[in-house]
This record gives sequence, C-alpha cells and structure tokens, in this order.
Amino acid sequence: MSADRGDATGERTGQVATGYRLILPSPWEQIPLRQGTEEAVRRILREAFARIAPEVPPDTAGPYKRELERRFRASVAEAQRGRALDVYLPVRPVGETGLGASIVVSEALPPRQRAGGPPAPPTEVAVQLLTRDAPAAIGEADLSSGEIDGALAVRREYVAGADPSRGAELASRRVEYIASVPGDPGRWFVAAFSTVGAGDPGDELSEVLVTWFDALMETFRWRYT
Repeated sequence: MSADRGDATGERTGQVATGYRLILPSPWEQIPLRQGTEEAVRRILREAFARIAPEVPPDTAGPYKRELERRFRASVAEAQRGRALDVYLPVRPVGETGLGASIVVSEALPPRQRAGGPPAPPTEVAVQLLTRDAPAAIGEADLSSGEIDGALAVRREYVAGADPSRGAELASRRVEYIASVPGDPGRWFVAAFSTVGAGDPGDELSEVLVTWFDALMETFRWRYT
C-alpha cells in the first residue's frame, strides 16, 4: 500500500484500495519505509542543514548537525523495526520550536480465527488489532468506532509510559486509527500518532496536536489503481 499527499475520490464499490492520501501541512514530511527511504532522509537532512544560519561557527554547527541526524535516523529506524509503511515527521520548526510528534502508518493482519468458529465481527477484529502488542497504557484507553472515507474504523487514544529502552524518554499521548481496507477484508490500515506535547502528554500542546491529528484523518482518502 502506497501513500500520496493529495486529494482523491472516496470508496469505489467492488475495487480494492491500493494506497491512501493525506493532506499534510508543510512542516511535515513523509519518509517511505519500503523503498526510497535513504533518498528521503538525505533530502530532508540537506534542507534542515541549509536552515542553519551561516554565522553559526563550525564547532557549534558540526555537533548540532550530527545530533540532528542521529535523532532523525533513530526515529526512522524505530518505525522500520515495526515494519511500517511510512513515517511522517515535523521536520521544519513551527515558530521557534520543533514539534515532538510523529505519525506511523502500517498494515495489520487480523488475528487467526478458531477452526470452525464463526468469524469475529469487524469491530471486534479492529479492537483486537489495536490492543495486540500495544504498550501499557497509563489509565484507561478511550475507544470509539466510525468510518474513514467509507471504511469501518476504530479510534483508540491513551497515554503510554516512558520506555528508555526504545528511545522514549518521556511519556507520550497516542492516538491510533485502524480501518478495514476496502475490497480486502483480510487487510487493515493503521495510522498511529504520538506526541510528548511540551513535555507532558496531558498538557495543552498535546491536546491541540491530538485535535489536529483527528482533523488530519478527516482528509484521509483511499487510492485505487
């Protein structure tokens, strides 16, 4: 399944969706993880380095560039280890600050059914996929169901604790959407948003970014060949 940053028509009856589209603001960039990853990483880093003021001395700019590249590549590598399709990162500052947030897009296969048992309802499959291998939530998770571009979708929101072993030094606010792929009931699309806000997953910035991500998912459209 591939991605685009544009608009598209809604579901086409009887056809299988082969990709998706999102309308992203300019601070965000898509990094494909199946092919073209290194080219995208190098391009984004070149643009980031070009924004460093020329008057910054080399002994200051050099360590900054190395740390920026290290952090950026670590975020991409973490998404690749999760066998994701794409990762979206806010690579340009908003105002004078950067955003501690990411969007990871992946596919999931439904859990195996018991032999001879009736098929599980789609909403139950979606919830199982969302909660399978998920990090421990702090407090209760918020679950709701609906549609994105005509396909059944389940939304899950929770706060995940810090996990230094995976590079997560702070707790984070997570919002995940999982949707059945039109025309292919055996495949599910997952969009997972994460933010540390301004250092507290319950702060005002976290609330604003969660609202923004929900609005972004309203621009989601399936793409058909």
